Amino acid sequence: MSKNNQIPKDGIAGLKENFLGDLQAGFMVFLLALPLSLGIAKASGFPNPIFGVVAAIIGGIVVSFFAGSRLTIKGPAAGLIVIVSGSIEAFGGGEQGWHMALGCIVVAALVQVLFGVLKLGNLADFFPGAAIHGMLAAIGFIIIIKQIPVLLGADPALSKDPITHKGYEVLPLAGHIPDFFANMSPHLAIIGAISLGIMFFFAYVKIPFLKKIPGPLVVLIVAIPLGIMYAVGTDESISKYSLVKVGHITEILGKQFINVDFSGMTTNAGVFIQYVVLYALIGSLESLLTVKAIDGLDPYHRKSNANKDLAGLGIGNAVSGIIGGLPMISEVVRSSANVGFGAKTRWANFFHGLFLLIAVLVAVPVIEMIPNSALAALLIFAGYRLAGPKEFKHMLHIGGDQLIIFIITIIMTLATDLLIGVGSGILLELLLNLFSGASLTNFFKSNSTMKEDGNNVTVIVTGDALFSNYLGLKKKIYAIEKGKHVTIDLSSCKVIDHTTLHALHGFQHDYEMDGGKVTIEEHEAHKPKGKAATSTKVLRAA
Repeated sequence: MSKNNQIPKDGIAGLKENFLGDLQAGFMVFLLALPLSLGIAKASGFPNPIFGVVAAIIGGIVVSFFAGSRLTIKGPAAGLIVIVSGSIEAFGGGEQGWHMALGCIVVAALVQVLFGVLKLGNLADFFPGAAIHGMLAAIGFIIIIKQIPVLLGADPALSKDPITHKGYEVLPLAGHIPDFFANMSPHLAIIGAISLGIMFFFAYVKIPFLKKIPGPLVVLIVAIPLGIMYAVGTDESISKYSLVKVGHITEILGKQFINVDFSGMTTNAGVFIQYVVLYALIGSLESLLTVKAIDGLDPYHRKSNANKDLAGLGIGNAVSGIIGGLPMISEVVRSSANVGFGAKTRWANFFHGLFLLIAVLVAVPVIEMIPNSALAALLIFAGYRLAGPKEFKHMLHIGGDQLIIFIITIIMTLATDLLIGVGSGILLELLLNLFSGASLTNFFKSNSTMKEDGNNVTVIVTGDALFSNYLGLKKKIYAIEKGKHVTIDLSSCKVIDHTTLHALHGFQHDYEMDGGKVTIEEHEAHKPKGKAATSTKVLRAA
């Protein structure tokens, strides 16, 4: 292995070896993270958007030392907005709801630590891919719908029921979109539209040097002068909701450093447990999926310790929740940007947190010049990434069955909540597998045998290979010694679902990167339900 391809050192040695590269990557990610963290906190209903930055600071400066992944960026994510805002509303809203929601965040953080200790880093493998993507797409739609009035600068009162004075649920809110356009603030709407246009431009531009420029940074460079030109901060008709309001971090935390309130455990136990489950489960799933995705982008092909990463994430969430910050995950957009900016080690995440800390200590006057409509544009674009046409096209390519699961999960999540939505997707996947010919007795039991002949290992899977029984098969194949020629024989399986095939192709990639060889054998009579290599396959009678 040449010097240029040597795996970067970790720890202090890694800091010395890759200081300049990681410092630069951390700074570029900081430019992405600052506006996004502010916007996520504001959209989540936190009393001060600075607490989004607080979470990102902890995710960088603290979690870097505990994480099991080297290149992921820890911080607040758009995918948790729905859960965070829902928990605050469920506990009465306002500062009281915020304090009690923090109690859920801290307890859920301890659950995440427990997940890591119990080595439940395989958690994501139990959930069908279409249901997870459907949940994320539904979150994307919710973000878009809820941010439209902010993008347009419409009076926040229009987003609330005039009788209950509580915010509309997402579907009724969507019905009021024409009202938001009719009552928009022209200046704020222009800033929002330009900001959104910038984000789409930088997402699809093909010019290499432009692709290196963080779109959110350009949004701030354009939106702040526009806000000054339009005097949005002094216009009495819109001043209440035109600009970000922060205050100095030392004053905010100086008033009450410990902000968590656990009283919801006794006063509203049902709601408390519900949101602890949501924070722990959804946050962990999103993080595990991101860690897996970023491992695939790592030019050095390093593999993260998912269990250690979950525990480290839990530690960070506990600290963040205690002092008032948002929950954090391994965030996919910032993490992939981190790789693109040339990060080599976990120190890039640390530096991103350090730059954020410096920003909130010295740059609050600049932060308070950011129009809220610009932050809404960033969040709407984040929602589009989760729920754009590309996601529907991808699901259709995998197969009509996966598209149906994807769409039903979206509909049920929008109509009810995240748990019911994901549960509906899982149930539908089980039913579709059953209707395709899978046996009930195989739903949760993997049937496989392993034969070894010198350097050749054959794993024969019988019955059905389903997402619900994959963990048993995974345990067996990942225990195979490195460097072998492994054949995974699925020819006897009646049904091989997409989630299992996707996971097996992932194993094939990982094992072959370590010098081995993997062959996945299917029966010629297996008929795919889509055009992808990982589409669900059903063994048809000759």
